[in-house]
Amino acid sequence: MLARRDAGSPASEDNGHVDRAGDWADGLRRAAANPHAPAVAGALLAVAAVAQSFALPPGQGGIDWGPGVGLVMLALFSTLPLGLLWSYPPGAAVAVGAACVLSLAAFHTVTVAGLIAQLIVLYRLGRSGAQLLAAVLALPYLVLALLGPAGTAARILTVLLAALGPGAAWAGAVRRARSEAAAHSAAREVIAGSLLEHTVRGERARVSRELHDVVAHHISMIAVQAETARLTTAGMPVAGAQRLSAIGDTARAALTEMRRLLGVLREDTRGDVAERRPQPGLAQLPDLLDEAREASGAGIRLIVGGFVTSLDPGVELAAYRIIQEALTNTRRHAEGAAVDVELYYTADALWLRVRDNGPGPPVAAPDAPPGAHGLLGMRERAAAVGGELRTGTARGGGFAVEARLPVAAEAAA
Repeated sequence: MLARRDAGSPASEDNGHVDRAGDWADGLRRAAANPHAPAVAGALLAVAAVAQSFALPPGQGGIDWGPGVGLVMLALFSTLPLGLLWSYPPGAAVAVGAACVLSLAAFHTVTVAGLIAQLIVLYRLGRSGAQLLAAVLALPYLVLALLGPAGTAARILTVLLAALGPGAAWAGAVRRARSEAAAHSAAREVIAGSLLEHTVRGERARVSRELHDVVAHHISMIAVQAETARLTTAGMPVAGAQRLSAIGDTARAALTEMRRLLGVLREDTRGDVAERRPQPGLAQLPDLLDEAREASGAGIRLIVGGFVTSLDPGVELAAYRIIQEALTNTRRHAEGAAVDVELYYTADALWLRVRDNGPGPPVAAPDAPPGAHGLLGMRERAAAVGGELRTGTARGGGFAVEARLPVAAEAAA
């Protein structure tokens, strides 16, 4: 059986102490984050330093107004710069250090508030990266500790400053090194995450393009061939015609589902650079045209001009995919239309034109996504190799796809 703990049990008291300690720590952190905290701390240390100066024996500035005024002034100069020059650690360290050294040299004493201020400014020097200046400011205390009379209170204070000053600067340097290491580690994690995300997005973009350019192309051909066989085969049984019609319907449904899938894949891959490693090239273009002729039964001409040269594999892949997609669009929106595929080689570019004599640009469906996947994919292909692509009504009627692709692939802007 579990024992019930009363509010006054030792465990409850321990939890109360922990909660109070946590509240104190949170309060201190909030106070340190206040922009007026350095000025308030400097003022409080100055008040404490002045009070200690007046409390010293007469020989050390207590009520002897001659040297006492000088000690009070040095007490102020050894504390106030901490708050006034908080945003400029070197200036504060030099002012506080000079005042403390003068106080030790002239009056053989330094206030506790001045000692605290000296350690704080040396720590801040270490945090700011000025370790050499911190070492220079700590050196006079070592000299005074060696030259001062043994056993005096002044020498004890000097030895404390000579020992604790470099330690404070070293602690600041360690804190700075840890902060930089943490920042570098966080930056490396962010860079690694960005590279991974970029790689994933690039792979998704590549998969979506290949699905559209290759798989969708062949599914479209299945639909066209099934419909063509049903309409052109004489004496076909009714059951056979129904089977072919069902094949065409299934292929068109598959294309619809694939377009939805491509929309999902493209949601976070806008602007990604296309993959430019080769698969097919212009050498396989005659096979593609023969396949398109057999599928659609339409006339397709290939017109080549200029001096034919070998192009960058990425440029040839882009040209092949653009022509492939343009032929697919023609079968889908201008079935039976004749098509001219023109290639013109120049010294610095390949000019590409695919023109049909169909009804012209297709009318987008009301629920169609902005920018058809086919036209978007062709533009991405052209942009990926540093080219450009235009589509629209052809001169004399029909629809035309025109592209200019550089001879050598360029990085997309």
